[in-house]
Amino acid sequence: MADDYEDLTECALTAELEQQLVDTQRECVFMWTNVAGEAFGVVMSYLPKNGKFWLTAAERRARISAIRRFPRASLCINSTGSRMGGGKTVTYKGSCIVHDDRATKDWFYPEFSHALRPDDAKAAATFQSFLDSPHRVVIEFVPDYTLSFDAGLMWARSPGAVS
Repeated sequence: MADDYEDLTECALTAELEQQLVDTQRECVFMWTNVAGEAFGVVMSYLPKNGKFWLTAAERRARISAIRRFPRASLCINSTGSRMGGGKTVTYKGSCIVHDDRATKDWFYPEFSHALRPDDAKAAATFQSFLDSPHRVVIEFVPDYTLSFDAGLMWARSPGAVS
């Protein structure tokens, strides 16, 4: 049992729960450093593939010039609103590669569209056609650090705090 919440290192997600969270959710908060050195983030959809996260945005978005300038970023996924319920989160720190080549777009757009619209092939195809615009890029986020949290474990360590 815990006396306080100073040390929550034992409240990390298991590898299985982390993978379930990544596979269940489709949105994350993607964060980067702007030209003024300030942290900034937006909610974005992502495609998990082979231990990496793939995202897309128009080239003119500030995040693209920012990660071209300084490729370090972070990405946070939260279980709130998912079938997993709330209280689970994972944050990754890593490096970004911006792709604008046709080969990357050719595999990414169909997979991404299907992942976001898995039950409606027509909607996925329409979504894909909107994505495939002249000045859109694909972001490959390669994580190298993970920090996760499972509130259920925290509550289990402090049963008196739960009614």
